[in-house]
Amino acid sequence: MTILGGVALLLWGARMIRTGMTRAFGTELRSVVAAWTSNRIFAAGAGALVASLVQSSTATALIVCSFVGRGALTTAPALAVMLGADLGSSVAVVVVASGIAAVWPVFAFLGYVVHASGEKRSPRIKHIGRILIGFAMLLVALNVIGTASRSLGNSEIVSQVLNAMANEPFLAVVVGLVLTWMAYSSVAVVLLVSSLAVAGAFPVDALMTIVLGVNLGAALPAISATIAEPISARRVPLGNLFFRFLGVVACWIALPWLEPELVRLVPGPAEQVVAFHVAFNAALCVLSLVLVGPIAVLTTKVLPEPAVNLNDTGPRHLDEHLLETPSLALSMAARETLRMGDIIEDMLAKTIRVFREDDKALLSDVEAQEDQVDQLYEAVKLYLMRLSRDELDDDESRRCIEIITFTTNLEHVGDIIDKNLMELAAKKIKGKLSFSDQGLSELANVHAMLMETVRLSLSVFISQDAQQARSLMARKDQFRKMELEGTEWHLERLRSGMVESIETSSLHLDMLRDFKRINSHLTSVAYPILSRRGELRSSRLVSEEQAERLRSQGLEGNSTIAEPKS
Repeated sequence: MTILGGVALLLWGARMIRTGMTRAFGTELRSVVAAWTSNRIFAAGAGALVASLVQSSTATALIVCSFVGRGALTTAPALAVMLGADLGSSVAVVVVASGIAAVWPVFAFLGYVVHASGEKRSPRIKHIGRILIGFAMLLVALNVIGTASRSLGNSEIVSQVLNAMANEPFLAVVVGLVLTWMAYSSVAVVLLVSSLAVAGAFPVDALMTIVLGVNLGAALPAISATIAEPISARRVPLGNLFFRFLGVVACWIALPWLEPELVRLVPGPAEQVVAFHVAFNAALCVLSLVLVGPIAVLTTKVLPEPAVNLNDTGPRHLDEHLLETPSLALSMAARETLRMGDIIEDMLAKTIRVFREDDKALLSDVEAQEDQVDQLYEAVKLYLMRLSRDELDDDESRRCIEIITFTTNLEHVGDIIDKNLMELAAKKIKGKLSFSDQGLSELANVHAMLMETVRLSLSVFISQDAQQARSLMARKDQFRKMELEGTEWHLERLRSGMVESIETSSLHLDMLRDFKRINSHLTSVAYPILSRRGELRSSRLVSEEQAERLRSQGLEGNSTIAEPKS
């Protein structure tokens, strides 16, 4: 139970380090990781350094897999990092045996101080404190596991079980594999084997065989821990398993020649166990670096990316694993919002065709698309709600609100198209009504301008460009004038007694009203951009003094002149 508790603490400490790093440095990690992993030797060195610091190849694997799953690292350099991490974790056996893990209180205290000071100063400082606390938890976990392993080595039952398999090399490999998988730490099991070696109850070749099983089993915890990760992240521990399997097979074959040399070079049995473990991982790292490319290709064939179903109406970009990196999660939410915008654009394009051609099938397509818009809106909203539970900086909070606001407006646009415009179209089809040529042309012109507004609003949403935001706001005034002119021209046709205009009067005016509502929802994306720049008025109303001056000048009814320019 002590070992299991230590394993749980180790996994939680690794999670704290991983989340702290991603939240503190975000997308900056991409350039750092790319710089360190552009060369295989440097990548292996980086992995050895990290694993020797955190004293766990499993913890390093979880961090590396998180980078691969987020697209910050590709499979081949990640495998090079893991080869170095395996070497670093073998060196950690020496570190733990030396008692250096006892310095965990220093990291725990520093982590708490930094985390507490970051509450008021900066979220990044707070997350750096989280990293230090996670590192302290790793050291505590490895200390606990190491102590429990030594106690387990003194157990008479364990000695009897291991003694029974001393002459069964295959069984020894299996036992070493299973123990490592259960303990989630090759460091702990190697310490256990070295404590058994001190007793001198086992021949060196049997202990070396167990160590081979330990090294093979060391790849399994990362595989089980990343089972729910993206496919790309799961390839890294799988490739590491391939490397270890090839190394174990080759070393097992060469064991009769290696054992005498090890006994000759290293004096004590416990030291021989540790030396063999380090030598195995060092040789595996050096000899396997040339194979990272082919193994990466092999893992891609074994774990290919699932085919994207283009007919899938659900969200495609809302990766749950990116919630630990707010900047990336917000980018994915924005991509999904653009999908909503594309669907809205297609619905609007079909709308004018429905009215022009009285196409019932097209009307049903538009109604089905509105259901997809609702589905994406709910998915984006829930995704951002989960994201907002964690600490976000000011810019991230602002962007989160902007995305939620724009998706809400797009959802309203979808409702207007479905609940209002399509109902009007159904009424027109059922009543076999027809617009006048002039009326249909006017509606088509307003609709064409609305389509341009859709595209511009999506561009403003992504680019956050102030100039485009001003253009979008200017188009709102133009659209208002066009809607008023369309209404006046329609009333003029009514006064002239045009039959088509009389029959479709309510349809025509309702369509203009709905187009105007849609335009207002779309142009609202420009408000926060211009508001931050101080380019928006708090109210469209003029002061009483301005109103009196305008009345005296005979301009009371001219809204264009009465409204002061921003």
